[in-house]
Parts: sequence; C-alpha cells; structure tokens
Amino acid sequence: MIPFDYRRAEDAASAVALVSGNPDAAYLAGGTNLVDRMKLGVAKPAMLVDISRLPLDAVEVEDDGRVRIGTNVRNADLAANTFIRRRYPALSQALLAGASGQLRNLATTGGNLLQRTRCVYFQNPTTPCNKREPGTGCSALDGYTRYHAILGASEDCVATHPSDMAVALAALDASVVVLGPAGERIIPVSDFHRLPGSEPQRDTVLEHGELITAVELPPAPARSAYRKVRDRASYAFALVSVAAAVELEDDGANPPVIRDVRIALGGVAHKPWRALQAEAVLRGAPATEENFRAAADAELLSARALRENGFKIPMVRNTLVAVLRDLTGSPSPDASAEGTDHPEGPDGPADAGWEELDS
Repeated sequence: MIPFDYRRAEDAASAVALVSGNPDAAYLAGGTNLVDRMKLGVAKPAMLVDISRLPLDAVEVEDDGRVRIGTNVRNADLAANTFIRRRYPALSQALLAGASGQLRNLATTGGNLLQRTRCVYFQNPTTPCNKREPGTGCSALDGYTRYHAILGASEDCVATHPSDMAVALAALDASVVVLGPAGERIIPVSDFHRLPGSEPQRDTVLEHGELITAVELPPAPARSAYRKVRDRASYAFALVSVAAAVELEDDGANPPVIRDVRIALGGVAHKPWRALQAEAVLRGAPATEENFRAAADAELLSARALRENGFKIPMVRNTLVAVLRDLTGSPSPDASAEGTDHPEGPDGPADAGWEELDS
C-alpha cells in the first residue's frame, strides 16, 4: 500500500474543494472497488477524501412520481426499498444480481456507477493496458477475451463496464446529479459513461473534482425487468445482461402493441449500452416473437466478436427476446430458449424473503 493523505469531508462543497484542488485526490465512499485497486497497485491516489458520512443517504419520492437516490445509499438498502422493488423492479433485480450480501451492505449508489472494469489486464500492473497506462497497448486484443466487448470497442480498449445497477438505470432513463467547482449539473445516465475511443482511461464525462450527489429516476414505467447471464449463479460479472422498461397500448389488442420501450445491455461494451436500434424497431409494433428477434438483430448489426466471445451475439439475442416476452406476456414458441438466466440475484428473486418489510 502506498502512503496517502486521508481527509474526512464535512459537507459536499468542502469535499469538492479538496479533490478539485489536488490532481491526485480521489473520493472514498464504500471503497469496495477503489481499495481493491489500491491494493493491486492499479490506483495510487495521494489523498482520499472520505464522503461516506455525508447525509446523502436517503431515497426520496417526489410528488410528481420522480425518485431521488442519494449517492451514499447502500446497494443493499436500495435493493430492499419497498417502493423501488414495487415500482422499479429492474433496479432492485440488478442490485441483487450485482454482488454478495456483504458487498451490497457497503457499496454505495455513486460508487457503483464509478466502479472500473474487471478486465484481467487492467487489474495486472505487469501487463500493458491503455486504460491503466495510456499508450502502452491493449493486452486483451491478443489475449483472454471471454468477458470483453462486442459493441462500441476500439483498437485501444475492448474492456466492458462491470456495473449491473448502471444497466438498469440506463433503461429507466435515470440522471446523475453532480456537484463540481462550477456548481451543479445533471447528466443523463446514458451519457454519463464513455466508449473507449482513443481515451479508454476516461470512463465517464466527469471532470476531476466533480462529486456524484444523487441519482434521479423519472416516474416509473409500467413494466421493467433485469436479467443477467453469467458463468455461475453467484457473485459473477455478466457475460450478457438486459434491462428493459416497456409501456403497452391499453386497447385490448392481441398481441398488445408496444407504445414505448427502453432497453440497455450489459457485459457487451465499455459502458451500459442503450439499445436504440432495437427500441426503434419495437415502438409502435405488436409484441411478437418475430418483432423481438428483428429488434435484437437490428441492434446486433454492428456487433464485432473477438476470438473467445462470439457466443455473446446469440446470447444477447436470446436474452433480449426472453426479457421482452416476459414483460409483454407474449407466448414462447420454445420454452427452452438458450442463453438465458433468471432475473434474480445470488439470493433468489428480488422479493424473496423480504415480505416482512411490507408489514
């Protein structure tokens, strides 16, 4: 462990002043990702500014139906929140799928958004990595690529973003509230993370010193769900994940018509991937298996597989179709669809064992 200075912030403004005034300073909240990277020698902050005690830990429901989630709300508390589970099930399901119970008890909302890739080359300081040390090369291009990107990658980086929560937030059209030296600004989640391009070291559009203070959700969609496919049923990062929010026309049509839909994919890109092409195919279309597959195919036209991850392309297609089928109540021509997993975390479905919270 390298020596570093430690400061405990008294309020958000003083935290911003401390970090923005030191180019080697970083914020510390739950520390479940940052401290690991420090132990590996990947992160070497000269100063840690502890924001974990700031009073930014509430889930507030506004009169107009919007929800404001403080940056210090723990993942476990957010997943267990009765309002979130009932109105935004995709978010609760994603959080439960994201980590062990111990990590969820410590990890925060803001920290979850800022966690960095688990690419094995990024986490190994002895290997070249453009994300860790710009200009050194990307070891993954000729290496182990099972978990790597099929969408939006570049010659400089093929890593994927690890967050489950961020994928659900993208499908829910959430926004990130940040405070910086120039004041407050609001960033749509879909614009918050970056594709690698020629600067893979930059994960987000945040400027140094900007602090996430909250995440805002618009009024809840009628239906939403999150489904994650992984190598094992517990504590594994996504090979592929799908979050979707759907609104159906209430005109009694059979099959129903999709009035609006938002879809985000995880495990496939440097950022949570908003599936805009698939959404365009589905809006105003009947909720049928044929249209679901056409939407998936439209989104995957730009997919490019690496040596070891070509399986992700059919896996995305099958998982997306399964999620849309479940959300719209459409019949399945084959109940044994391949490449899917259940929309639940390592502890079971989102509501399992929490009935007592409603009493």
